[in-house]
Amino acid sequence: MASTKIFEQLESKVRSYCRDIPALFTKAVGHTLIDEKGNSYIDFLAGAGALNYGHNNPELKARLIAYLQSDGITHSLDLYTEAKRAFIQELKDVILVPRNLDYRVQFTGPTGANAVEAALKLARRATGRPNIIAFTNSFHGMSLGALSVSSARQKRSGAGLPFSAVDRVPFDGYFGIGDTLAYVETLLNDPGSGIDPPAAFIVETLQAEGGLNLAGIDWLRRLEDLAHRHSALLIVDEIQTGCGRTGPFFSFERAGLKPDIVCLAKSIGGFGLPLALLLLRPEIDVWEPGQHNGTFRGNNLAFVAGAGALGFWREPAFEQEVQRKATLVRETRLAIANIRASSSAEVRGLGMLQGVAWRDHGFARRVAQRAFRAGVVVETCGARGEVLKIMPPLTITEAALADGLDRIADAVETEASGRLLRAAVF
Repeated sequence: MASTKIFEQLESKVRSYCRDIPALFTKAVGHTLIDEKGNSYIDFLAGAGALNYGHNNPELKARLIAYLQSDGITHSLDLYTEAKRAFIQELKDVILVPRNLDYRVQFTGPTGANAVEAALKLARRATGRPNIIAFTNSFHGMSLGALSVSSARQKRSGAGLPFSAVDRVPFDGYFGIGDTLAYVETLLNDPGSGIDPPAAFIVETLQAEGGLNLAGIDWLRRLEDLAHRHSALLIVDEIQTGCGRTGPFFSFERAGLKPDIVCLAKSIGGFGLPLALLLLRPEIDVWEPGQHNGTFRGNNLAFVAGAGALGFWREPAFEQEVQRKATLVRETRLAIANIRASSSAEVRGLGMLQGVAWRDHGFARRVAQRAFRAGVVVETCGARGEVLKIMPPLTITEAALADGLDRIADAVETEASGRLLRAAVF
């Protein structure tokens, strides 16, 4: 049996997921992970949202194998390639045109943080303003620019320097009651508030890492209007919520938004291959050639797999299937929240990105550990790790989804019963 000692000896202490999921994985197919001992796990993590179409999706794998066997180019900077052309055409035909979205496509470096960095730079260049407005409980990446518009104190503390040119304002529902946008507009209208007119607002319609906080439709529409009335751009971060994670391809579709800039990464690469891009209105494409570039903008394997994955969206049946599974998650999530001794639970999220939050901030992590021992890989989120985050591949079978949810419900009930027993003893 292989040892994991080499990781502890040589890999940086910054590693995180493996601390809560201490298995050495050897294979993965669809929604199933398999470790070196042959144990199988139902994957409710999905590569932190990079595997919406599952592990080793057979259709996408066949495309990649055929492309490699034909000696297709794999790395191309921003040179024109057949694979890149096919990806852009599929994106236009399947996603943009049916939604009446008029966007240019900018390929950034291959990660979500790269896309956010490019969006912030472009917004500042297009408007001539330095300031960005971001929201409480946001997360946009770990590079310095992306981190500057993120909120988690623990993550921001790793930067080693203060951030500037960013103002933080309350997300929808942050105060529990009250209109947070009215507060923001008061600040913008008051020359004595200390808040300068921004280049852009950057927002997640569903804060995935921040605790599954969902913005209301009216709030999002008013945010778009507020931005434009103040001559600012609206940047929507779809890195984890895009590619169907919340039901429709884009999470902002439910509010009928047309953002000025959209950040896409993670599952846009189809197979878990690195790919990130911006969608931007043509009139704000004010870059000079080479003003924002990167060696790995031309990941042709991701173009091949990504184009294949976009093909799933040609038929409405795929989105309808996702919605059916989302309903199953919602119903089970409500049942989990109602388990005895869990009356302090709160249900959150949308589509195939849902979860349950507990006032006992350690409860979700303990449930995730029990679920892992029961064969389900699931993570937590939120500023205090208080939310159990259910995020399986969109392609998971309904039977496997129900099985995984049942195992999580058992883990919640077991942990809740144990908590009662400990309270009685101590």
